[in-house]
Amino acid sequence: MTALEFSHQIISHEPGLALLTKRFTQDAEYSKDLVQETILKALTNRNKFRDNTNLKGWLFTILRNTFINNYRKGRSFQKVNSEASDFFIYNEIDLHTFNKPDKYAEYQELLALVKQLPDNLREPFEMHYEGYKYHEISEKLEIPIGTVKNRIFQARKNIQNLTQNTL
Repeated sequence: MTALEFSHQIISHEPGLALLTKRFTQDAEYSKDLVQETILKALTNRNKFRDNTNLKGWLFTILRNTFINNYRKGRSFQKVNSEASDFFIYNEIDLHTFNKPDKYAEYQELLALVKQLPDNLREPFEMHYEGYKYHEISEKLEIPIGTVKNRIFQARKNIQNLTQNTL
């Protein structure tokens, strides 16, 4: 099938796709966007379509997956009222500082436990805690990535044992 024939067949399924979007959404504009995005994905992924298969089913699958992915993306972002956006920064809970005395004390105790770890465990653990990826730690310390993962695991295990012994 040529690219032109493929395009015509996809466009011929547009009314069916539009009808299917009614099952997913009541918003007419979102429905149109969903159909357009589906057609675009189908045209850009033409090489993934196999001849002698059900084109309509393939398009419906793309539509459904696109809707699900968009739904998940939309659900993961917190929506803020535009009027309240000026005050959003003041209402945000600060999770990264220890502004409560008991949390600060726990943090200090944890740091003391980390300092008790042997150097070969403490260094990879601290680097991982600071945000380094396993492969970055591996390169920096010149040890295999499996060893890095094992040492971080062992450090966590030792810290857990130390906290249980201090209770």
